[in-house]
Amino acid sequence: MMDITNNKLDTALIDSTIDFVKQTLAHAEGGHDWWHVYRVWKLSKTIAHGENEANMLVVELGALLHDIADAKFHDGDETIGSKLASDFLKSKQVEKDIIDRVLNIIQNISFKNSFESSTTQSIELNIVQDADRLDAMGAIGVARTFNYGGFKNREIYNPNIKPETFLTKEAYKNSITPTINHFYEKLLLLKDKMTTSTGKQLAIQRHRFMETYLKEFFDEWNGKR
Repeated sequence: MMDITNNKLDTALIDSTIDFVKQTLAHAEGGHDWWHVYRVWKLSKTIAHGENEANMLVVELGALLHDIADAKFHDGDETIGSKLASDFLKSKQVEKDIIDRVLNIIQNISFKNSFESSTTQSIELNIVQDADRLDAMGAIGVARTFNYGGFKNREIYNPNIKPETFLTKEAYKNSITPTINHFYEKLLLLKDKMTTSTGKQLAIQRHRFMETYLKEFFDEWNGKR
């Protein structure tokens, strides 16, 4: 039987988390703002329905708090997000086990961490990570990529600068290549990094869209259209 009391408490916690995230990210860059979090949260719930044994409270809190303080907007400090999330959840008297599992998502979700071996995987991390990666793909992924490139004042494309193959986390973090290169350095690699069955299915169409977009981009760049 469902515990109605706990369900009401969880709903109140999710609502207060949404308010906290909206307030914290009120002035965030457009590709990493509340609406990015909103989309990842919604996708995480969709993906979770196809997975067994996922703790939905951990999934929802992890999705809502995963980008509360992205390191690239905080001088590379990868500890701020975890601290903000931990302090918030403790203030809401969330049990330690839930907090630890949410922090595991925040600390390990980033693509840059895929350059390092990890033993911290969980079904909840897999779900939120797939949702976050899906939001970097497809039409929204294209929009977010150029939004961030403009935010950093990067070239759209430069045929003299080839995409890089990163071997380390630091090399990836320090890259300043043109925006189009980012498709080859990250976005087109995401389809094969999905870990959930639903994530894998959803990634197929988004991947195809990016391939179609790039073909059109280069046709226009080279004066074929």
